[in-house]
Amino acid sequence: MDRRWLALAIFALLTMLAPDASSTPEDVRFAKFVDSTLDAYWKLNPEDAFVVGYYKYADRASIPDAATRAEQIRFDTDCLDTLASFDVKQLSTSNRVDLELLRNQFESDRWYTSVFRSWQWQPSEYNVANSFARQLDRDYAPNDTRLAHVLARLKSVPAYYAAAKANIDRPTLEHTTLALEQNQAALDVFNDALLQKVEASTLSASDKVLFKTRVEAARGAIADYVAFLASLKVKLEKNGARSFRIGKELYAQKFRYDIQSAYTIEQLYQMARAEKASLHERMELMARVLWPKHMGAAPMPSDRLELIGAVLGELSKHHTTPDRFVEVIRKQVPELEKFVREHDIVDQDPTRPLVVREMPAYQRGYTGAHVETPGPYDPTANTYYDVTPLDGYPPEKAESLLREYNDWMLQLLNIHEAVPGHYLQFVHANKTGSLVKSLFGNGAMIEGWAVFGERTMLDAGYGGNTPEIWLTWMKWNLRAVCNTIIDVEIQTGDMNREQLVGFLTREAFQSQTEAEEKWRRATLEQVQLTSYYDGYAEIRALRDEEKARLGKEFRVKDFNNRLLSYGSAPVRYIRELMRDGN
Repeated sequence: MDRRWLALAIFALLTMLAPDASSTPEDVRFAKFVDSTLDAYWKLNPEDAFVVGYYKYADRASIPDAATRAEQIRFDTDCLDTLASFDVKQLSTSNRVDLELLRNQFESDRWYTSVFRSWQWQPSEYNVANSFARQLDRDYAPNDTRLAHVLARLKSVPAYYAAAKANIDRPTLEHTTLALEQNQAALDVFNDALLQKVEASTLSASDKVLFKTRVEAARGAIADYVAFLASLKVKLEKNGARSFRIGKELYAQKFRYDIQSAYTIEQLYQMARAEKASLHERMELMARVLWPKHMGAAPMPSDRLELIGAVLGELSKHHTTPDRFVEVIRKQVPELEKFVREHDIVDQDPTRPLVVREMPAYQRGYTGAHVETPGPYDPTANTYYDVTPLDGYPPEKAESLLREYNDWMLQLLNIHEAVPGHYLQFVHANKTGSLVKSLFGNGAMIEGWAVFGERTMLDAGYGGNTPEIWLTWMKWNLRAVCNTIIDVEIQTGDMNREQLVGFLTREAFQSQTEAEEKWRRATLEQVQLTSYYDGYAEIRALRDEEKARLGKEFRVKDFNNRLLSYGSAPVRYIRELMRDGN
């Protein structure tokens, strides 16, 4: 078997964990703990290991049953006990931060399993397609080696779905519907093309026969789960289902684990409401500037929101066509890279490829675009910018989405997802000196950087500094602000679909389709929507502190490079690291 992939992973691990000459004995002990713990963690979670590029257990699959959950809780508890034994005063600042990130991860894992228990009521958690697709697409080993790993893992698919069916108890209708849609699409991963690839390989004749048998069994297990979900959905529609709203207590706990914010959720919510009002004031001024150019002699509405909405509505008419949507995105990425390079925004690395592609069918139904990264163990593998194509949409829905992602907004989406947003953030994170900060960072830093990157690009003159690009950015930024407001009001209050759509179309100026899709997303996820504004607010505050401290010595590129050098650590910890000169 080719061990290139394993050697690279071990080299990366040892390089990133090697203590320097100034390390204390406690730092050395901590490094050894991290080394052994991460390996054990990926052994317990082999599907997650694929996401971060750790392929040592590429032939393993986990079964989401009670035994696995009990084993995970024991592991988390043992790790937390060991973390408590460290004398944090004897650790470097960087290692103290790593310890807190690990503590949060293990406490979070245990909380999700024993308290939140989404494994019971979110059937969409169960889908084997993503890990198998990653394994087949990623060139971590020769093709035949990967096929041998797939063959070994296929054996577990029937048991995986049997456990999934046994786990599900009082699910939500929303997660059941998503699970049904995505698992129907999952069948495409185990198609005839895969069997043709197996037939053309050098696997033995007996393994080829076994491969076909196991693919058929996997397809049967998926089809059985789809039938189970279809029947379950009918029952839920008829008899009622669990509410998707998690309530204030669980929401506050989830916010603490997921966001690791410097703010409480109450503080963030009030900040968001104040920022919404401020954005409306600035947008009105910009809309008045643009009115004569785009609206001519038409009378200007007295209502502020109608005025802003009318100008944005006129701008939204400028957009591409459904059949060119993905291609336009693909062509814009190099233009963004050029601007970042010429204006010294942040370091790039041309050896780390970004591939724009149509989003795989089994991932659709949650968001229209996202970035899929290889992780710090395999940093040179492709990063995929997955975009849902619009050419199959009904004309009215496609037009509504294109008005939302018009010629100006689409550029901001690409800044957010690709350059200098998520793609570049993960390029830097994969190079940080701490695996822990790269692997177990937080979503607020990740999403916050993408939002912060949008503003940084416009501050540097991207888009020609026109009123059109600025008004569009204000609308885009308003989305991040309103995400926090609606998430809190939906998950801890009683905001309904009609109220949400009315709020987003009038006060956030979103299209009907975008608002309706946001409702679906907000019913499927909790807390994540707060990460955009939280991270942005924290990064902006840190940037302002650094500008005040450095004065004329402050450089945008230096700040951005340093910020990203800490991986995906929460911003409050990055502030601590910066102050200590790490």
